[in-house]
Amino acid sequence: MTEAISKPTTAGGDVTEDGADLARRTVNTVKMLAMDAVEAANSGHTGTPMGLAPLAYALWTRVMKYDSAAPTWADRDRFVLSCGHASMLQYAMLHLTGYDLALDDIRNFRQLGSPAAGHPEYGEVPGVETTTGPLGQGVGNGVGMALAERLLAARHNSFQDSDACTLVDHRTWVMASDGDLMEGVASEAASLAGHLGLNKLCVFWDDNRITIDGTTDISFSEDVAQRFASYGWNVLHVDVSEGIDAYVTAAETARAERSKPTLVCCRTHIGDGSPNKQDTSAAHGAIDGAEVRLTKKALGWPEDATFEIPADVREHMAAAGRRGGDARAAWEASIEALRASQPDAVLAFENSMCGILPEGWEAGLPAFEAGTSMATRKASGKVLAGLGDLVPQLIGGSADLAGSNNTTLPGSANVTRDDYSGRTIHFGVREHGMGAICNGMALHGGLRPYCGTFLVFSDYMRPSIRLAALMQIPVIYVFTHDSIGVGEDGPTHQPVEHLAALRSIPGLQVFRPADAAETAEAWRAALLSNGPTALCLTRQGVPVFDRGTFGDASGTTDGAYVLREGGVHPDVCLLATGSEVAAAMGAADLLQNEGVAARVVSMPCWERFEARDAAEREAVFGGCDVRVGIEAGCSLGWHRWVGPNGALVTMDRFGASAPAGDLMVKFGFTADNVAAVARGCLAAAEQAG
Repeated sequence: MTEAISKPTTAGGDVTEDGADLARRTVNTVKMLAMDAVEAANSGHTGTPMGLAPLAYALWTRVMKYDSAAPTWADRDRFVLSCGHASMLQYAMLHLTGYDLALDDIRNFRQLGSPAAGHPEYGEVPGVETTTGPLGQGVGNGVGMALAERLLAARHNSFQDSDACTLVDHRTWVMASDGDLMEGVASEAASLAGHLGLNKLCVFWDDNRITIDGTTDISFSEDVAQRFASYGWNVLHVDVSEGIDAYVTAAETARAERSKPTLVCCRTHIGDGSPNKQDTSAAHGAIDGAEVRLTKKALGWPEDATFEIPADVREHMAAAGRRGGDARAAWEASIEALRASQPDAVLAFENSMCGILPEGWEAGLPAFEAGTSMATRKASGKVLAGLGDLVPQLIGGSADLAGSNNTTLPGSANVTRDDYSGRTIHFGVREHGMGAICNGMALHGGLRPYCGTFLVFSDYMRPSIRLAALMQIPVIYVFTHDSIGVGEDGPTHQPVEHLAALRSIPGLQVFRPADAAETAEAWRAALLSNGPTALCLTRQGVPVFDRGTFGDASGTTDGAYVLREGGVHPDVCLLATGSEVAAAMGAADLLQNEGVAARVVSMPCWERFEARDAAEREAVFGGCDVRVGIEAGCSLGWHRWVGPNGALVTMDRFGASAPAGDLMVKFGFTADNVAAVARGCLAAAEQAG
């Protein structure tokens, strides 16, 4: 099924003089809704919605492929408002075109309980494809959505004989501000988009030359058009004075482009129509009070009217919201026709879009022999190798560290501008862009993206991780080189505070597995989760534990479990994560030789353990209140687990450049030191008791 542009600005027929007037009044309706909502809330941003109203009108009435009656239609065009502070623009368009957003919700803009939040939030309003607000992120999300479309098209269109049965054929449209294009995350993502030739991506740059602090020339003087041309983008220019048709023509030109993404440089006026604040930084969020009345008067609007939507405007925009219905019905009919001849292919497509993993996928999780030694990053690579053929949705790569992160799927080709059928993405040294792109891929649906870098560089992508957690989307982060075990590279590459920083993000589950068996279980948990997961893995080899009577590492998914019993009533409980579990096990041996019963608890995922009820948590500790926490990272957060009678073997300082073994001795992550700390705790408890 080929794409089509609906040309009329009225419910049918060619653009007429009456149609042009209706378009003008519709654009003004959008401006008024933005002003009224911000005025009612006494909070928000009016200038950008007013400046972009003509572009939004062009996209929703004549460009984008969508059906407001089916907001999750798999083959819809995606729209991203990267400048999320202009949320009232999107809310106005969604309300007018028939999405489930009531006028009362807009009247309560930015108020408690209203889905019309200050910035668009994914999951709150149908038609909002991603949570935006932190500038630049939406551009990265848009790149991810466009990449997902190309990847899915390569997988699900290849078996078909004609365009009439195309399952995946849609576009991604992004609105971005000056601020978006100043942010590095947008530059990283745009660079990769050009490299991969994502021709179904079009970004409209709102070139109003105004920021909060003043005109852009106080801080921004680069030639954006040349920058994007150097990235490999097709660059177009539109001036708002050219009218709505110019935006449509630019979109048609972008649609015709076959090898490059498109940037449309849109020369607009912030606060368009405001007599005193148009084209000033004050228009960003201060068109209020008397200026609202003056603006309404200047635009021929009743000065006292609020939240007014003329009947013909409402009818016109409702028709625009329905205009994709025929295209959706034809697409659904083609699916049913294809189901008769290719039922497995259709089922695979539908399951992938719904996030359903193939039956029997867990059989691909490898087993690891106890008594051997293996870095958990290497174990993670073996998990990916085992799952690769069984979970075709899995796709990802790393920020130029594939060999170190073990993130390459064996036998998988690289994703290139000429071939999107591969499953290994080389993101380049672009951690932040990588995070935003993976968010976009997850939001698009149909894929399970993962990405990798060193744990210390999770700082570069933290805003993207935070947004993944806020939206609860299933991105998997493979963070290797997780401690001073990095060794000779020194403190610049040795994460210390990073585990605590990641654990502080609500909704992110952080796994630091103790061995290869726990690594496989962590991957299982990640793939079964609807939210994001961070896997923090070792560079150095660690022993694969013999779990004896405990059988296997399935306790990993509980967040913490008993690895070594130490008796029904242990004297001391040693709590550890990752590579330090081996030190805890060694310390338990030393203590046992002294007649001290030491229980060892592996705590790979605090978030999952904390979600268990208090009785279950206490059972893991065996009722023992003398506890030692061991982790080659900062102490933040550990006190909740060790309690008042416990102690910590952690490090609240940076590391050093030396072989990993020497560093573990220097900073106390040895069996001898852990045993000594445990003895001290027991002596203190005995003295206190």
